[in-house]
Order: sequence, then structure tokens, then C-alpha cells
Amino acid sequence: MPEFHQLLLFILAGWLLNLTPGPDVLYIVTHSLRSGARAGIVAGLGITTGCFVHIFAAALGVGALLAASVTAFNLLKWAGAAYLLYVGFKLLLSRAETSLLKTASDPSGERVQVDLWRVYSGGFWTNVLNPKVAIFFLAFVPQFIAPGTAQTTWVFLALGVLFNVNAIPVNIGWALAAAWMARRASLVQRGMHWLDRAAGAMFIGFGLKLALSDNPAS
Repeated sequence: MPEFHQLLLFILAGWLLNLTPGPDVLYIVTHSLRSGARAGIVAGLGITTGCFVHIFAAALGVGALLAASVTAFNLLKWAGAAYLLYVGFKLLLSRAETSLLKTASDPSGERVQVDLWRVYSGGFWTNVLNPKVAIFFLAFVPQFIAPGTAQTTWVFLALGVLFNVNAIPVNIGWALAAAWMARRASLVQRGMHWLDRAAGAMFIGFGLKLALSDNPAS
């Protein structure tokens, strides 16, 4: 394992990277605004689970295959882009009365029922279908593994798991912050269907960006 100061740097870098807005953060915030903090936290857990898939895949060499094979990278890239575009258009075309960004309570004050499994699985696939996550772990984690380290696969796994676990409080923070804003900002509550469209446009943008991206290792 890295020395203590390197491990601390690894943790701090991971937190900073996880604070950077992207499709994962947008997914958490969207569901937290729509259905409250619990849905946002569940969305974050789905993303965390998806990230574990990339960590183990990278450790086992699948990530290296994605980095080396244009065909493998493109297949996963197009699947991920298609999913992001699907989510984006679904948000963009949603009607105001069936807005995907409804607040945690309806006008009568009753709790809106949320399919948490659907939220969780959506977060999982948002992450799993993005090949850049696997490439990221291949590029980021080895920087903190000293040359000549024995059992590099296990060290890689340990650091990857640590990175992912450290992301959980960041994801929860995003969910709580978005839920707090939705409860207190009347403007946000009145304009939820417009936020649907803004979020939809952003998801479409992320999908197009992924579709047009090249393999970082090429």
C-alpha cells in the first residue's frame, strides 16, 4: 500500500474529483430534487455499485482491454451514450403534471411514491455504461502504486474500493443539498418542469459528448 502521505493525497484527490459535476452528480441531484433526499441517496448508491464493476474490471484487465481495443471501447461508449440520450429525452419531453422532477410532496401534502429500485438501477447503468470510468481508474489509481510493489492487483483493488467508498459521503452530500434546496426554494418548486428540461438537455449533452469522444488511450 502507499505511504500515509500518499494515501492521504489519494483520498483528497478522490474527494475533489467526486465533487466535480458530471452525469453521476446530475443523476443524484435530479432524483433528490424530484423525490427527496432518500431517492438521491439511493441514486448515489446505484452509481457506487456501478463504479465497483469498473474497479474490478480494471483490476482484472477488462479496463485494459477497453483502453487497447477501439471496438470494445466504442461498443460500450455507444451503449452509454444511448442510455444518457434516452434519459435526457425522457426528461426533456416530460409533461409538467407528470414531471420527473416533482418535489417530495404533492400539493395535498402527501408523500409521492418513488420506485427506489428503478432509481437505484438507473444510477447503476448510468455509471456502468460509461467506458471512461474504467479508463479513469486505469489512469488514476496506478499513480499511487509504487514501482516494484508486490501483489499490484490487490493493491489496485484496495485503492479502487477506497476511492469508491470515499465517494459515498460526497454523493450523500449532493443528495441532501439538493433536497434542502427543493424544500426551501419556492422558485425551484414552482419551476420543476423547467428544471426537467434543463436536466434533460444536460443529459443529452453528456450523451453527445460521450458519443463523440475518442478512446483516451488511443
